[in-house]
Amino acid sequence: MHKQQRLKKRREFAAVYQRGRLYTHKLVALRVLPNGAAETRFGFSVARGTGKAVMRNRVKRRLREAVRPLPVAPGWDIVISARRPAAAAHYETLQDAVAGLFSRAGVLRQECGEAEKQGG
Repeated sequence: MHKQQRLKKRREFAAVYQRGRLYTHKLVALRVLPNGAAETRFGFSVARGTGKAVMRNRVKRRLREAVRPLPVAPGWDIVISARRPAAAAHYETLQDAVAGLFSRAGVLRQECGEAEKQGG
């Protein structure tokens, strides 16, 4: 994930938290906000209650890796917040949760074959 694809500033996170749409799962929460840009930007947050810094960083790495292979459409600001149970979850479970939330939020790029199948 390139630096241009990351949300870093407090005001960027605040905008997504205030105006973005929320989707939840027992392991993660997803907030999405259209940004009108060509790039989709991601932010990751893990609460201090999840554990010490090593554990929080591990959860963030796992979340980044779960997002990396997803075909995300351009033009979104997305914040993925880990909940406490995410620290103990298996990677595959975390990956399924993230993919499901992205699908529910409608931020995945439609494949040509999928669009034809849905159309008839």
